[in-house]
Amino acid sequence: MTPLALALSLALQAAPAPQKAPPPKPAAPAKTVSTPTTPEDLTASTRAWHEQRLQRLQSEEGWLTLVGLFWLKEGEQTAGSAPESELDFPAGTPAKLGTFTRKGNTVSFQPAPGVQFTRNNNEPFTGGELKTDEKGSPDVVKLGSLNFQVILRGDKLGVRVKDSQAQARKEFHGIETYPASPTWKVTARFEPSATPRTLQVPNVLGTTEEMKAPGTLVFTVAGKEYRLTPVEEEGSNQLFIIFADETNHDATYGAGRFLYSDMPKDGQVVLDFNRSYNPPCAFTRFATCPLPPRGNRLAVRVEAGEKRYGDH
Repeated sequence: MTPLALALSLALQAAPAPQKAPPPKPAAPAKTVSTPTTPEDLTASTRAWHEQRLQRLQSEEGWLTLVGLFWLKEGEQTAGSAPESELDFPAGTPAKLGTFTRKGNTVSFQPAPGVQFTRNNNEPFTGGELKTDEKGSPDVVKLGSLNFQVILRGDKLGVRVKDSQAQARKEFHGIETYPASPTWKVTARFEPSATPRTLQVPNVLGTTEEMKAPGTLVFTVAGKEYRLTPVEEEGSNQLFIIFADETNHDATYGAGRFLYSDMPKDGQVVLDFNRSYNPPCAFTRFATCPLPPRGNRLAVRVEAGEKRYGDH
């Protein structure tokens, strides 16, 4: 064999055999993973998150300061701590606070003589129409430690009252939580809705709110598959999950809990149930909380996140 033929023979023997195209991969199953990689990391990150959560809850604008909610009827309604007031504000506020007037979907407030209010950035407020929370931040009217704003829920307009000196805030003693567990930090498969979809989300007022539902989250815990439907809130860049589970009967808030997650990435969403937390209604009867929609009641004990607060 000539040197040239020998070289060609050796090259052909060394060349890799042609390969068939790999078959298409099946859809990835929902799976349970743990991130961070160590229990110590997860415990530390969960503790840091919960400390920030408690700071927000205990702040001057947190839910612990909520002391009143008054639904307005059409026309004028007087407000104050006097017994004859139509809107019975908490004790310690002036007997005659002022008058609210509802006209359709607009509300105005006229302070009583001698009562000096400020609005928003401490500008003097002598009366006029108040912006509701329908589209962004509402007007906040202040008097000492007290403040109020107008909220819109369906066709209902209400006056939400907060007091930075509220007893609930002063007596707050923290919220017990489950130990952080890698079992309850799972990666869910995101199944997007084929067409734009909305979900009717019930609330404690007995009404429903229509919210955008971008898809379904599918995940596995202890070998069993579960599904949750998240919703999108106006102006938020996260998914909002309102869910119930078997611990609601004896260990966690009876009406369910809340959880946020980042938006899907590469068809997956991390659900960290260690960051499940109580809705505002767990602390005050004056909140207007959404409830778990149909299909978001898990037939499993999610022993992660916040436990029941007080006797709620």
